[in-house]
Amino acid sequence: MSDGTSIKSAFHWEGAGRLEDIRLAVDLLLALGTAVVCGALAQRIGLPVLIGYIAAGLIIGPNTPGFVADRHQVELLANVGVAFLMFSLGVEFSLGDLLRVRRIALICAGIQLPLTVGLGMLVGRAVGWEWNAAFILGGAFAISSSIVAIKVLIGRGEMQTQQAALTIGISVVQDLSLVVLLALVPTLTAGSESLAPTLARSLITAAIALTAVIVIGTRVVPWILGRVVSTGSKELFLLTVVVIALGTAAAAHAAGLSFALGAFLAGIVVSESDYDVQVSAQFAPLRDLFATLFFIAVGMLLEPQIIFDNLEIVLLLVGALIIGKMILIGGALLATGVDHWTSTRTAIVLAQMGEFSFVLAGVALAEDIIDNDQYGLILTAALGSIIAMPLILIGAPTMTRVAQHLPFVASREERWVPGTDNHRLLSGHVLICGYGRIGSELARSLRARGIDYSVVDINPATIRQLRKDGVTSAFGDAAQEEVLEAAGLHHAQTLAITVPGSVETREILHTARRLNSDITIIARATAADQVDSIASSGANEVVQPEFEAAMEFMRTVLVWHGVNMESAISEIRDRRIAVYGLDSEEARVAPSGGSRVQPEPTIAD
Repeated sequence: MSDGTSIKSAFHWEGAGRLEDIRLAVDLLLALGTAVVCGALAQRIGLPVLIGYIAAGLIIGPNTPGFVADRHQVELLANVGVAFLMFSLGVEFSLGDLLRVRRIALICAGIQLPLTVGLGMLVGRAVGWEWNAAFILGGAFAISSSIVAIKVLIGRGEMQTQQAALTIGISVVQDLSLVVLLALVPTLTAGSESLAPTLARSLITAAIALTAVIVIGTRVVPWILGRVVSTGSKELFLLTVVVIALGTAAAAHAAGLSFALGAFLAGIVVSESDYDVQVSAQFAPLRDLFATLFFIAVGMLLEPQIIFDNLEIVLLLVGALIIGKMILIGGALLATGVDHWTSTRTAIVLAQMGEFSFVLAGVALAEDIIDNDQYGLILTAALGSIIAMPLILIGAPTMTRVAQHLPFVASREERWVPGTDNHRLLSGHVLICGYGRIGSELARSLRARGIDYSVVDINPATIRQLRKDGVTSAFGDAAQEEVLEAAGLHHAQTLAITVPGSVETREILHTARRLNSDITIIARATAADQVDSIASSGANEVVQPEFEAAMEFMRTVLVWHGVNMESAISEIRDRRIAVYGLDSEEARVAPSGGSRVQPEPTIAD
């Protein structure tokens, strides 16, 4: 035990006998209060709040000086947090959603998961771990944090992009792989002579439990929930859901399966009932509270001295995880036919591990498959990958260009979009970057007015169709010079950037301004807090489509409700001034967006 622990033990509850009666309450106060502060600080500096929660656990844990909470008390509550996390995963699991991304997500995960487990096992064996502990490391490597990935995508304004859809789809399959890994955990404690029978028994037990839960649960649980709902009591409904979650988890544990696996099975049953949405809504606050305690308990187990003593191993684990996972996920996506740009960005976002890796490592620690030192190293590798991932995304343009020039990628994408003879030499036209809903509507309007336009898009099917229709178009990343030049940037009068990602938008702006400083650029922002950064990157005007839709919706409701049209338009103008940072004259001249550089209006012939 470290000196810090001794200091804390001497201080812990010294002269505070009266507090022993409310010790659990005080421990919760310490844990949750510290989590609030650390979570807020983590979010303030752009890190996921779960890192703040883990830091809180380290602060109040036995391995650092200062106040200490009772680790046993927190761990008991954290076990409930694990069950609630797994129950929520089961409730939110949708077979329909999985089937919609089955071709890419299932094939990619089917390639990535076993290879990543193998990579982790190789690394674990290389640093001297037993094969069963190395398997746990590989399983932890294989699962990415969907929470972290989604938070990063939201922060970059990319939740409406193709890489976001792929990230979520692959994350769903990765999360479900935890179920298989948890079912295999009992076999890892068996000796080599009893491994096969133990593995068979574990899989058969899991199959019987799954069948029993589904057959009995789908008949009994909906009936129970229906009777409780008929009482009209939200409290009784929530209590019933908690009893179902913990009761099924306890039954699974008694049957030789993991507590967490049982909670997941309970969630699956509820997801098939008519009350899954209501369960998710009412259960979420309770889940988040206990999940916070789980992450705090994770932090309480971290020992900084172990990390410092094994710094080379930590760096090896983090490096192997990030580099190996990027290569495996990126390669798997390319193998399924995804373009190099989307494959690279998706692989970077998923090159980390998170909350369900912690669950797997925690179960392995409880089963004595790994020791405290190995547990701490796995958690440290996870935290290192989570912190590093947003930083690696800064280099995404360079990594995308590297992926583009891989031999099989370049030749394949050339075959996707062969050159055609229908390209015209345009001048004074509109160059549209991104041919989604906004870009295609803009193109329709330009076409109706006889205004020439060209298109850049990363979707090869879109470009093929546009070329069949005689539209000048270029396939590729619009942030690359050669792609913009192929679409006629040097001779264009206006550049319309309609892509949903704010980071990608700024990359396109920088390239376009460098190539053609005089071009008028209209750019899209997906959130109000992106307007200033996009405008400062060189856009003449920034439009936030979702905000504009809200303004039109507001005008329609107000007018139908009897408000004078002029009054409604005046209110909309005031809102635009507030959101886009315009002065009143700019709001009058540019009623549909945020102009920072208002040019003299010109009309193409």
